[in-house]
Amino acid sequence: WEIKARFLSCSAPVVITNRSTNYNETITMLLSKAAIVLRTQARVTGNLVAPCASFSTSSIVSGKKSSFDLPDPRNLMSYQASLDYSAAQKWNPQLSKIVATIGPTSEQLPVMKDVVRSGMRIMRLNFSHATVEEVELRMTNLQASKGRHSLFHPESDEEIVANTGESSVHKNVRAVLLDTRGPELRTGKLAGDVSGHETVQIESGSTVTLCVTDDVRDNGSTASHLYIDYPKLNRCLSPGMKVLLDDGAIILTVIEIEHGGNGTVTCTADNSGEIRSRAGVNLPGAVTDLPAMSDKDRVDIKYGMTKDVDYVAASFIQTADGVREIKAYMEQCAKELADEGKWELGRPLPLIISKIESVSGLNNFDDILEESDGIMVARGDLGVEIPIQQVTNAQKEMVAACNAAGKPVIVATQMLESMAKNPRPTRAEVADVTNAIYDGADCVMLSGETAKGKYPVQVVQTMNEIIASAERFTRSTMPMPNLMARERFVQGQAERGDNSVDAAVAKAAMTAAEERNAAAIIVLTSHGVLPRLIASFRPNIPIVAFCPSAKVARQLMIHRGIHPVHHADLLTDASGVKRPAKAIQYAKQFGMVVEGDNVVVVTRETACDELTHDFASMKLATVP
Repeated sequence: WEIKARFLSCSAPVVITNRSTNYNETITMLLSKAAIVLRTQARVTGNLVAPCASFSTSSIVSGKKSSFDLPDPRNLMSYQASLDYSAAQKWNPQLSKIVATIGPTSEQLPVMKDVVRSGMRIMRLNFSHATVEEVELRMTNLQASKGRHSLFHPESDEEIVANTGESSVHKNVRAVLLDTRGPELRTGKLAGDVSGHETVQIESGSTVTLCVTDDVRDNGSTASHLYIDYPKLNRCLSPGMKVLLDDGAIILTVIEIEHGGNGTVTCTADNSGEIRSRAGVNLPGAVTDLPAMSDKDRVDIKYGMTKDVDYVAASFIQTADGVREIKAYMEQCAKELADEGKWELGRPLPLIISKIESVSGLNNFDDILEESDGIMVARGDLGVEIPIQQVTNAQKEMVAACNAAGKPVIVATQMLESMAKNPRPTRAEVADVTNAIYDGADCVMLSGETAKGKYPVQVVQTMNEIIASAERFTRSTMPMPNLMARERFVQGQAERGDNSVDAAVAKAAMTAAEERNAAAIIVLTSHGVLPRLIASFRPNIPIVAFCPSAKVARQLMIHRGIHPVHHADLLTDASGVKRPAKAIQYAKQFGMVVEGDNVVVVTRETACDELTHDFASMKLATVP
């Protein structure tokens, strides 16, 4: 029988044929031969083609008991037990990032500082709940939490804050994500609910009529007649379909539709439960014409732009037209805010992260991905909209598609849910985060765990340690998940016909870094294109991106492996010849590299008299 293995950046498959019936022998032989080819980068005529990566075959199937190399991930962290950084300790960053929702239990400065130092890279602001005052507080405290950048000591002593030893010019570049409420469907206010906390009981088997008329809304909902704030409800449902109330706490089955304007929908209750005022409504499998933005979303997005947020997570995106509508609205807001003196023309707009949480979003996923800057796998509502057993499969497909497109993807919802109340996660939760990293997620997200949980700092530390453990395992023991993610991008790039200069130098930088066992890839970038391309090849080493723009630096944070540094003068103060050396010097001062480390430096040079177009260059160096 024949085993075929395709290794990355190869033009043909590696084919090894063996007639042996011993499965273990054949697999071991295949991996051993492949490893030799990978380690030596040999070019053999025939079926073996030079690949681009290396891995070890120890502890692979051999018939012998393997020795597990499973160190405590807490020993891999860059921070100490006290959460203080040490310049003497080499920086060991995780490649995948943590998005953490900041709320009442984590918004105060002492806790925020610890959350930042524990590994939060992107702060999520949930505009379904946050007030303006809360947003202002959280953004102010984020800016006051410096993280690793506080270790940089400039040459001028005047730039060091007295008594702290921290830099006053190299601030925290952690990013901010504005999560919109979206055009949600909700029930109306209950009759007689003055406090807003009343509930009514719906019994299993009872008849519930869903209404859209103003009189039911004004008089209040009851257990038998519920107001739904969607006038076209009867047009998108049919008998046999399900209506889920309050995230599926109560499930209704449609039995009769009254057609015409303001027609009612008659249902029976599949189970008993309590319903509150303004409960969420899901219509699994239904196609609605809800707008991409609610009126509240428009107000929130424009306000967020005045606070210079970096990303907008657009809820309940159903089509690519919805993404285009949001983008056009932000462009309009930019012009209006510029006229008011609240926006600089030419400043990058917030990037749009489309949240996929409905059947329509899945059906139109490819077009949505093409229009979006990134994707969030919003598993909460998605698990209500589609069979919950299919959520993991949908997650894997979406992550794979984002890898192929070279766009960032966030896996979200209930990742460490039990840590909202407990200091330790369940084993299933650890497996969930680990598998998201294996799938190829750029970011994993915490919601209520950090927003209102009892252990906001511990949960970020725990997630960071899970990421570290998973990434170390894929580097040393099981490289195939990451290699497959890289191959998806290579194939996607070929399909798109992307043979640009930037793409070529990005691929070369990744290959050179792995060949040289480099400690880091250092990129000097104005707009962030080069580091994004390099990250798409998924190298297993950090990409240190020096950016003159703080906005560009923050918008790079969402990408796996990229660790942006805002340095306003590096691309202008030093000559083109001296910039790589300066960048290496700064990276060493940050503790990102140490003497003797191999590094790859990539730059984008401007056109000169001899060349009419900009050009990219790559240099290999050893840290002095």
